[in-house]
Amino acid sequence: MPHLTYAIEDNVATLVLNHPPQNRIDKEMSDDLATAIAAIGRSDAAAVLIRSDGPDFCCGGDITTWPDADVNELRAIFEYHMEVFNSVERIPLPVIAAVHGLCTGGGLELALRADVIFAAESARFGHSEATVGIVTLLGGVYRVAERAGRARAIEWALTAERVPASVMADAGVVNHVVADDLLLKEATAFAQKVATGPTRAHAAHKALLRSWAVGGVAAADQVMFDIAMPLFETEDTKTALKAAVSAFHAGNPRPTLEFKGR
Repeated sequence: MPHLTYAIEDNVATLVLNHPPQNRIDKEMSDDLATAIAAIGRSDAAAVLIRSDGPDFCCGGDITTWPDADVNELRAIFEYHMEVFNSVERIPLPVIAAVHGLCTGGGLELALRADVIFAAESARFGHSEATVGIVTLLGGVYRVAERAGRARAIEWALTAERVPASVMADAGVVNHVVADDLLLKEATAFAQKVATGPTRAHAAHKALLRSWAVGGVAAADQVMFDIAMPLFETEDTKTALKAAVSAFHAGNPRPTLEFKGR
């Protein structure tokens, strides 16, 4: 049985972690994830939703084989996971994570690849790596720092505490905290909403934020117009601009359009 499945409906690709009991990350899950991301990239999907079955979102890596592996083997394993996780982060579509239960270790690092995180009120997050004497191998500590600042990131990495969803939201790591029984409904509704938006512009915003993350405002300014100006040649932008100008001259509200991603 696959450790991760995917389906595409109403232009939303849904990835489901399904590796009971804790949805721990192993090579098979990353293989399944890589296959899913490649397929989504070839599809008409306009947004991605990541969720999981079972009581927890994901409790991190499957460490059962690690004690018997040498350092070179482990490095190859972690480099592969990093490559696959980064493909989630870099897909030119909005990525939404719906997190419930425990989201720790590599599970948190996967959730951090999402652009928007919805969390159930009872969800708990944490860097569990310190409990086995290692670091956040898939980039968790500095991705938390990017969202919440260095002080929060290092404290959570040092203590391995399980942080409530509300605290993560106050720190800027989580976007929305919702009632447990509404998590999937609200995360799905958000994914469906952004899937109807300007797909090319969403991709451009993600590219600009990646440039900013690497080199700050100056780096993003440097690539701004190379990324932004091609949008004016797209069918979506041409149609939307004409409709907006017509509405302006007529004194009408700007119309809501169905963007086509081209």
